Amino acid sequence: MKKKTIVLICIAAAVVLTAVIVAVSGSRSATFKQDYHIEDINSITKIFLADKQDQHVTLERRADSSWVVNGTYEANQPLVDLLLETLNTMRIRERVNKNAIPNVVKDIAAHAIKVEVYQREPLINWFWGHLKLFTREKLTVTYYVGRETRDMMGSFMFRKGDKVPYILHIPGFRGFLTPRFVTDPLKWRSHVIVDLNVKAIERIELEIPQNPEEGFAVVRDGEGFSFERLTTHQRAASFDTARVAQLLSSFTWLNFDEFAAIVPNSFADSCVAGVPRTVLRITDTAGVTHELKTYIKYTNPDDLKNIPDSTMYETFDLNRLYAILDNKDTVLIQYYVFDNILQPASYFLGADKSTFAR
Repeated sequence: MKKKTIVLICIAAAVVLTAVIVAVSGSRSATFKQDYHIEDINSITKIFLADKQDQHVTLERRADSSWVVNGTYEANQPLVDLLLETLNTMRIRERVNKNAIPNVVKDIAAHAIKVEVYQREPLINWFWGHLKLFTREKLTVTYYVGRETRDMMGSFMFRKGDKVPYILHIPGFRGFLTPRFVTDPLKWRSHVIVDLNVKAIERIELEIPQNPEEGFAVVRDGEGFSFERLTTHQRAASFDTARVAQLLSSFTWLNFDEFAAIVPNSFADSCVAGVPRTVLRITDTAGVTHELKTYIKYTNPDDLKNIPDSTMYETFDLNRLYAILDNKDTVLIQYYVFDNILQPASYFLGADKSTFAR
């Protein structure tokens, strides 16, 4: 009886063990090592992305953890965070079917986005990471990001040094990863014009060339601000403090909508060829000034060429304006965002409650 019990226990244990082995071996993620992702994204110092259309971009981390695009421009931080999150959370969903490998490799070679990741790594790493010496920047991994799978739930990827490509996904995310690896430098650039709280503002100035007497400046005066007309430089004895306070609060995280690179040159050139409708200058307490020239965005700018008096042509975009930022970039801004800013002097002096400086 005792021997029979032992035999039954052994059989039961063997059945359970077999079931566990089958379950584990049948799992998508347990048949290979999940080391495709980057565990320590805080150690990433630089990311280089390039595609087959000769577009490329280099993202670099500064000492203060902000990022810069191509060594010059402030980076779009939410987009950088999304890329870092992707590198950290992506996982192998499955191996590419053996019969499909040649076609997948060929497609990756023709269409892939190359992604190089650089990290700060110690030359000496002893005692399970407790002693790290001689840290330096090093290219740690190169990915080739291919197109999406047929079910649109994963992306084909090949990692330099591997023998075969894999299908990558993010567990719990419905979609594929390829669009997160952007190679267009403009897409990576920050859309922030200024990000100033009231204490950091020294002077706000608005010119209205077609109506100069409505130009004004709000200037720091001790702990408060004064309001003056640009044409006379005379300070106003009184002004609507609520409206001026609303104006000053508008410069925290002030963004433009998008770069106008997607707009045909003929459209943009026609719109910004004339005198700007407004010229906004924002000066902070450190003495740095940003300038934004705004222009009406016409529905069909080419029609301006056939109109003798273009000032009478007011068929314009009701939602957005063109703007030139710091005499460098042509961008699009929203009336909704700038409604509290591009108002004439009379609005802040209480003489006009609704006039917009158009």
